Amino acid sequence: MSSSSSTTYSLPLATTFVLLMLYVSNAQLNTTFYSSTCPNVTTIVRSVVQQALQSDSRIGASLVRLHFHDCFVNGCDASILLDKGGSIQLSEKDAAPNTNSIRGFDVVDNIKTAVENSCPAVVSCADILALAAEASVSLSGSISWNVLLGRRDSLTANQAGANTSIPSPFEGLANITSKFSAVGLNTNDLVALSGAHTFGRAQCRTFSNRLYNFNGTGNPDPTLNSSYLTTLQQTCPQNGTTTALTNLDPTTPDSFDNSYFSNLQNNQGLLQSDQELFSTTGAATVSIVNSFSSNQSAFFQSFAQSMINMGNISPLVGSNGEIRLDCKKPNGG
Repeated sequence: MSSSSSTTYSLPLATTFVLLMLYVSNAQLNTTFYSSTCPNVTTIVRSVVQQALQSDSRIGASLVRLHFHDCFVNGCDASILLDKGGSIQLSEKDAAPNTNSIRGFDVVDNIKTAVENSCPAVVSCADILALAAEASVSLSGSISWNVLLGRRDSLTANQAGANTSIPSPFEGLANITSKFSAVGLNTNDLVALSGAHTFGRAQCRTFSNRLYNFNGTGNPDPTLNSSYLTTLQQTCPQNGTTTALTNLDPTTPDSFDNSYFSNLQNNQGLLQSDQELFSTTGAATVSIVNSFSSNQSAFFQSFAQSMINMGNISPLVGSNGEIRLDCKKPNGG
């Protein structure tokens, strides 16, 4: 024992620090982070989300999307919530993937107010986004998971990163796969997380490129089911409004289930980025779509794990970042 102890003590200080940092990074988030400081946080978040769903059936999908768009830019640090002003010169809210599209900020503010009333200056906005996403899914279907907690909030936003890092509905599978890979997520994560499109809505502008002149061909996207195409063309006429909404899942639009994957098999994926998961010849995603379509519990299990994986992207922990008192601005203004 003494020899091993001497070895330990003779480790260079830098090596000891690196080992310590490795330990901290692997144990940085946990499910019991607020067990003594804010034990009811999960219940508080769920209650506000449940209330919001009563008047807005799409808010669950919107809150999941907020967490997703946050995590893909500088990690899960609530940078997406920061308004322009003060020290924030450019807001992620104004980035192309988010402007006039991302929503749910009022619900996040309501959650933050409720949490602050119970546990002042304890729970981060980044953790609220993760908890709200889980509550949104579990209240819309029969799937839940234990959310890892302990993230802190950023002091800055990254609008340029939001413009380049968030997957686009117009992108091909190779590009989207690369964007997932860049944040440490694999093909299974990509297909599972795409399954979040089993609820929520999309604006015509996110898929109208498929309806009339796909990739300059003068024809609709050939992977679109013909009767579904007709329905979509009625919702989104060629020179009509670009902001009209349609269901991402035409079969069970407000339920969190695996019908999204059956839709893909029937060429009823709404977005190009959806349908390419199934219609890209030879892609590794095809067999995963088939698996999730035939086995809902396999999808649920993968989705929960992939949400945890996504929530682990580059969190601020320890003394990094801060616990924002107002999710819309850093504490310094």
